[in-house]
Amino acid sequence: QVQLLESGGGLVQAGDSLRLSCVFSGGTFTRFAMAWFRQTPGKEREFVAVISWESNSRHYADSVAGRFTISRDNAKNTVYLQMNSLKPEDTAVYYCAADEDPEYESTSGYAYWGQGTQVTVSS
Repeated sequence: QVQLLESGGGLVQAGDSLRLSCVFSGGTFTRFAMAWFRQTPGKEREFVAVISWESNSRHYADSVAGRFTISRDNAKNTVYLQMNSLKPEDTAVYYCAADEDPEYESTSGYAYWGQGTQVTVSS
């Protein structure tokens, strides 16, 4: 069974950077596209970024484009989210997701999810 474990969240100040990691296990990592979503209390989970299995396709939400970078290391079964120039509105629980053939920006398009890691950006 595929399992995803996020790490790297924390409390930072506006303008700081943070890198999230998500370790994949229980399957063949290179068969999966990997994505990051985020959620704040009372709101729906929203798409942040996705990367194809061979890293030749990446897509970002407009709200993070130019500030966040998604990458993956297939040798380490790990996907990363480098977050720069963080803003208070980036505060959320960040979730890693995986699917072999996802609908990129839809939560229903991913079969596997991690437990999430909290990112808090103070002003």
